[in-house]
Amino acid sequence: MKYIAAFFLVFIIGVVILADLDRLPPFIHAIYDFPNGDKLGHFSLFGVLNFFLTRAFLSSLPNRPRNWVTLSVGAILSLAITLEEISQIFFSARTFSLIDLFASFLGVVVGGWVAWWLKKW
Repeated sequence: MKYIAAFFLVFIIGVVILADLDRLPPFIHAIYDFPNGDKLGHFSLFGVLNFFLTRAFLSSLPNRPRNWVTLSVGAILSLAITLEEISQIFFSARTFSLIDLFASFLGVVVGGWVAWWLKKW
């Protein structure tokens, strides 16, 4: 799970960098080319990322309380997402959006909850 989490994190960082440089491949634009598709993208990408990260940390820290690990991973990821969304103000190819930020946070909550719930079993 650690390798999947690391790969997905690197993938998202790559997407952010390409978006900042206005060099996203056309197929990525096409995936979200429908009304509110970018919101679904924020929800999905950050939900999946938090799921993988939370699962990896829950496995790596078995002696820590599940709730503490899940909330810590989600909080740190949410802080990084907030900083990235705010940074979009400084890039002409990007647009800051509170709705995008909310969709990202919602994805973090759902992804973390699913990871926490599955670790229960």
